[in-house]
Amino acid sequence: MRNRAKFSIPTKYILGFLAILCGVLVVLSFISESFTSTVKNTAAKVVIPVQRGMNHVGLWLSDKAELVKDYKQLRKENEELKEKIDTMQAENSILIQQQSELEKLRELYQLDDIYSDYPKVAARVISAQPDNWFSAFTIDKGSEDGILMDMNVIAGAGLVGRVTYVGKHYSTVTTIINDDSNVSAKSASSSDNCIVNGDLELMDQGYIKVSNISKDATMQEGDMLLTSYISDKYVPGILIGYISNITDDGNKLTKSANLLPVVDFSQLEEVLVITQLKESIEEETTAP
Repeated sequence: MRNRAKFSIPTKYILGFLAILCGVLVVLSFISESFTSTVKNTAAKVVIPVQRGMNHVGLWLSDKAELVKDYKQLRKENEELKEKIDTMQAENSILIQQQSELEKLRELYQLDDIYSDYPKVAARVISAQPDNWFSAFTIDKGSEDGILMDMNVIAGAGLVGRVTYVGKHYSTVTTIINDDSNVSAKSASSSDNCIVNGDLELMDQGYIKVSNISKDATMQEGDMLLTSYISDKYVPGILIGYISNITDDGNKLTKSANLLPVVDFSQLEEVLVITQLKESIEEETTAP
């Protein structure tokens, strides 16, 4: 079968028809006012709703654009505020740290004044044992700074411990709460002698041991214990803590008690090292 020929109108005929139609409409608009009015009304019915719709869409898009602009502005301001808050928090943290360090320095200054008879050097704690308490720790002063073995260390309101190892630029301090620590002590009120024994297990309750109290001692609850003159490692007169829970021993010859240390062994940052050894004090007192 032969393909049917496609019907098509030449473009020039279409253009010619449209031109004639436009011409007729122009002529009619001049001749007939009613025809012009009809055309305008018809156009208005079509154009006005479209125009209103376009206006509505335009206003909606404008509002959204404003919202986007406001959102970007608010986001920028929020980021700026966050930066300011971060800066203020950092500055506040620095101020709090400086205030804390100032208070600790004041405590050391007051402690230095209390024990003004002894020469001292300040040191910072740079590491400690991995336990709940500072039973032993390292300070940033060593032999190059004049530190020697057995020099006494104080902080807060009293005795911390003594130097048990000396390096060139650091030293190790063993504290009085360490299980291996023994300190000869006496009551400030009655001068009764006793031994303060380190006890990390008891320290969890806030105390360490006191032993070898004479059964005839007049030591009482709340008495202050100081380092005694008979101690072989500790200089005399350093406050250790306060007596508590005095009990009679099974041998009926001695008493035992607990001691509440005056130093907070959970938070040590700065200490004072007494640079005068006990043996040098004994030499001074026995010298002619």
